Amino acid sequence: MPKKQGKKFVEAKQQVDTSRSYSSVEALELVQKVAPANFDETVEVALRLGVDPRKADQQIRGAVVLPHGTGKTKRVLVFAKGEKANEAEEAGADIVGEEELVDRIQQGWLDFDVVVATPDMMAQVGKLGRILGPRGLMPNPKTGTVTMDIAQAVNEIKAGKVEYRVEKAGNVHVPIGKVSFETDQLKENLNTVVDTLMKARPSAAKGTYMRNISVASSMGPGVKVTTSGISV
Repeated sequence: MPKKQGKKFVEAKQQVDTSRSYSSVEALELVQKVAPANFDETVEVALRLGVDPRKADQQIRGAVVLPHGTGKTKRVLVFAKGEKANEAEEAGADIVGEEELVDRIQQGWLDFDVVVATPDMMAQVGKLGRILGPRGLMPNPKTGTVTMDIAQAVNEIKAGKVEYRVEKAGNVHVPIGKVSFETDQLKENLNTVVDTLMKARPSAAKGTYMRNISVASSMGPGVKVTTSGISV
């Protein structure tokens, strides 16, 4: 049985012409206009890529620092010891520790948004794979969360660094800000994500790479964005 859509969502959807693709500015302005919730919704871009993630040479994963951030301050947990722990604290990490944090997480504590670790701590962090992995919280060198440059990693996350990863169907979802942002800020964040994914195009990907782009607020309908002008 199809899920019943709320009255506000239906009203918002009626203002979107689903038969056309909008310019990025038009699409973002429309998303901001029709956002139905009474809170400051997150704006997200969804991109359909012409890749087959089942093949190792077509997996896309990484991170990008948005020029205007996401509008959300993330709680950063760092696994480090000694001087690197001091660096993490000075950079503004919210929680810093070693094995004792492993024990807390194993007992069910998950009050953080991003996990960063130095390489020498990964043997301990690896014990948390079944807990952190399914939640997308496991540190990974590809996203810059396993690193010796702890200060830079923490600074980038606090400044608005977001991770991206292609899903089984070839889709990528990335938050690009809040409804309350200036439209130009959302556009710059959107352009940064698109440019980053274009540069990440695997050489093995054939045919049209950037197939579809749409933007939406967390409670609102999707609005298609034209790929015209993008080297697809």
